[in-house]
Amino acid sequence: MAKKFNISIIGVKGYPYVYGGYETFVREISERLSDKYNITIYCHRSLFSNRPKSINGINLIYVPTIETKILSQPIHSFFSIIHACFSKTDLILVVNSANGPFGILTKIFKIPTVINVDGLEWLRPKWKGLGAKYYKFASKMATLFYDQIINDSDEMRQVYLKLFNRDSKVIAYGANKRVSINPHLIKTWGLVSEEYFLIVGRLIPDNNAELIIKGFLLSNSLKKLVIVGDVTYKDSYAKRIKKIHDKRIVFTGYVNNPDVLAELYHNCYAYLHGHEYGGTNPTMIKAMAYGSAILALDTPFSREMLSNGKFGLFFKKNIKSINQMINYIDKNKSLSYYLKKKSPYGISKKYNWNYITKQYINTFNDLLKIRN
Repeated sequence: MAKKFNISIIGVKGYPYVYGGYETFVREISERLSDKYNITIYCHRSLFSNRPKSINGINLIYVPTIETKILSQPIHSFFSIIHACFSKTDLILVVNSANGPFGILTKIFKIPTVINVDGLEWLRPKWKGLGAKYYKFASKMATLFYDQIINDSDEMRQVYLKLFNRDSKVIAYGANKRVSINPHLIKTWGLVSEEYFLIVGRLIPDNNAELIIKGFLLSNSLKKLVIVGDVTYKDSYAKRIKKIHDKRIVFTGYVNNPDVLAELYHNCYAYLHGHEYGGTNPTMIKAMAYGSAILALDTPFSREMLSNGKFGLFFKKNIKSINQMINYIDKNKSLSYYLKKKSPYGISKKYNWNYITKQYINTFNDLLKIRN
């Protein structure tokens, strides 16, 4: 029997913790990889009251950290990588470009390491000043220390080529297509199918929820606007948004039940996507897979995902454009219906989790061959 190589995955909150984009990514590929490799995932100790050593054949190691907005993940990743370097791991998969400098450790220990970097973190308003400088520095360090850089979109590959002069492999983020199973789940908030617009995402400036809400409130629509998401820390921007009181606005906070979240996508009149930075966006890929009519902020990343308007429409980053687009689709129910039918076709082969996993397997095997 062929040897099963040991692969460590570092940079997420844990498994099967699945709320975040990286956590969902790790869950999807690790469960598919576990037949071929011995998979170990490093988890944030404080987030798990029960700490089994393995789940679904995946080994789990719980490492403590300082749970703060800025330091929790880098500290956790640093100690996790040290632990992995002294273990019997054959290869390490790291996620999040904030962990770029720690690649020097795997370099010293001569352990093949892959890093999946995030979007344009250094441009995000929440990382002002030193935080933004660190993210750009860390992303540069990732290109120097890691054996393979992975971006999840062609647009992000171009960014890394231009800024850091380092090519990367493009392996997209994925989604699982599904249809509505239990629309009654949306009644938790008194919602009626097709009678609300939807925003999904953290309440941070670069997701532009406040701008979209303002554009919506100036529209003629009698529908509701449902905002799914929050932040896990005290934040003036999020607090200001949640103080907006209007009978058309519904704040759900985090929705951790994946079936409930899916029904919110399935039954919305249109999904409004304001995310500004990043590659393949997890919330929009869900909107496509779940058959939502999509109105997205006009960015290179949105255009790549929606094939320049084939699977959704675009608005500009201003209240007037948002207002006009909402009024336009609000008066055209046939357009909403058309976009709902069209969007799932955007989930092409490259967004399929099985295909994505095969690409990671090929990447891992190439590096393991070189090492051996």
